[in-house]
Amino acid sequence: MTDAKTDLTPPRPAIGLALGGGVARGWAHIGVIRRLLHHGIEPDIVAGTSIGALVGGCWLAGKLDSLEDWALSLNKRRILSYMDLLINGTGLMGGAKLGKVLTHHIADIRIEDLPRPFTVVAAELATGHETWLRNGSLAEAVQAAYALPGVFPPRKVGGRWLIDGALVNPLPVSVCRAMGARIVIAVGLHADAFGRAAVSRRERYDTMEFVEGANLRNTGHGDAGNGDRGSPDNARLDAIRQLFGMGDKAPGMGTVMLASLNIVMDRLTRSRLAGDPPDVSILPQIGHIALLDFDKADELIRLGEDAVDHQMPYIEEAVSILSY
Repeated sequence: MTDAKTDLTPPRPAIGLALGGGVARGWAHIGVIRRLLHHGIEPDIVAGTSIGALVGGCWLAGKLDSLEDWALSLNKRRILSYMDLLINGTGLMGGAKLGKVLTHHIADIRIEDLPRPFTVVAAELATGHETWLRNGSLAEAVQAAYALPGVFPPRKVGGRWLIDGALVNPLPVSVCRAMGARIVIAVGLHADAFGRAAVSRRERYDTMEFVEGANLRNTGHGDAGNGDRGSPDNARLDAIRQLFGMGDKAPGMGTVMLASLNIVMDRLTRSRLAGDPPDVSILPQIGHIALLDFDKADELIRLGEDAVDHQMPYIEEAVSILSY
């Protein structure tokens, strides 16, 4: 009688990937995911807040290439075209144009049909409760996840009005643990938001060439250069300068809102992680990039890749130790 060979290799522990919020800085998540897969690290469980939900959902839906191509195609003119400003409403922007583009490839996909367990983190407007979306329309859940109060209107999902999950759980480590992850890799986007990068970062939309093209250049005197001052594009540009201005005058309403969000996410992340830290943190050094710099996708993706390479020894060590 011959004994059957026994595989003594311990099973790999379930890996959870927590993707944090950070508005435009979330393009770094694309580089993180690409690099993790390159190194053979395939998360079994994924949770995302705000833009982390968008990138994580697109990856699991097999649409990460499409999202990356679109992100890399953005320039300031294209960004402006997606800003459907509202005078009266629950947000500065309707979000219809942006939502249509972002969810085009995932419109018919349901969360429960994704190849790995996925949770979208949002906040319920009426109660302030942290809300986990684990089934239903992926597109609806993602739009709720990035419904930043004052900027985008809340989204009604399952009879509840939902807003950006970054207000309750900016980096959803706790969600991954609750879903059964043995190892949690957390990708935070605010590690250096208030360090030296804050000194060099200047969100001065009222003094920069916000849009490419001579007819939309800011001359510093509130006009539109050689363009038609009465055109819809120039009117929209003037409104954006007022909202996000930060020159000698008092900061615009949009600037104050985004700066406040930056503070809330940084402080809340520190508090949440103090009680439930991840096993490995991936912290791209992206604090010098403004929250609305959506046209910096190439740099953000590269910095996300660099952050993974830096942390790979710790990821491999965590997998090795927790495999027993």
